[in-house]
Amino acid sequence: MTIEITPSGEACGATVRNVDLREISDSTVAEIRAAWLDHKVLAFPDQALTDDDLERVTLHFGPFGHDPFFAPIDGHSHIAAIERRADEMSSLFAENWHSDWSFQEYPPDGTCLYSKVVPPIGGDTLYVNQEAALAAMPAELRSRIEGKSAVHSARGGYAPDGAYGADDADDRSMRIRPSAEAYATQMHPLIRTHRETGAETLFSVLGYIIGIDGMDDDEARALLGEVYAWETRDEFQYRHRWEPDMLVMWDNRCVLHRATGGYDGHHRLLHRTTIGYNAEMGVT
Repeated sequence: MTIEITPSGEACGATVRNVDLREISDSTVAEIRAAWLDHKVLAFPDQALTDDDLERVTLHFGPFGHDPFFAPIDGHSHIAAIERRADEMSSLFAENWHSDWSFQEYPPDGTCLYSKVVPPIGGDTLYVNQEAALAAMPAELRSRIEGKSAVHSARGGYAPDGAYGADDADDRSMRIRPSAEAYATQMHPLIRTHRETGAETLFSVLGYIIGIDGMDDDEARALLGEVYAWETRDEFQYRHRWEPDMLVMWDNRCVLHRATGGYDGHHRLLHRTTIGYNAEMGVT
């Protein structure tokens, strides 16, 4: 059976059908990878995956990444539960635009998210195509970020005094582990070259970026605000609507994403794995 790939018609994203991810050959993995690099976000509906299956699927596309601030689910050290109970009053998790774990020395190549419980309304995930945003960026703005490196840190979210730190809501269902390790910083170029495609892309956004190397804080914030306003424009976005038993895999190197709400009073549960940095492809 031939794999069917249907583009979303938006700035990125495609749906992949006629494939059972529990049983895929090397040639099918290569076909999926090519589609992933092309469309950046792939959705696989109607996948009856166990947690063991989810881990095996992830390893087809790279090593497991390190998730420093999530406690894993019981029995699966590489799976985190992204959950919100129907009666939960805590703030919505991951509502700000971000690129997963961009504060690491070698940020992960991608992320897999598998839907276990999908609310009847709301809960869409938004994605931004950072390659498209850079390609269309006004020359004047691009000239101001060319050659500059951003300072990344997890402190705003995962430090003891961060959004998910000591003052976070007591009823949060997600198993988040704040730590002083979140104060560490790491620098990455604002414009990077994708290691597999060779395409230039913006990398990450204000969520984990706290400054620009060599720039005054106020000046850096103003410039980052301009970049943020540009790269998150509607024309660079894809809105993903979840279905039960759906796996979504995105390329962390060239897309941003964020959660949306709108499902108060309903339970939502997804299991997440991280596709780690593949050192065999060389350093960015």
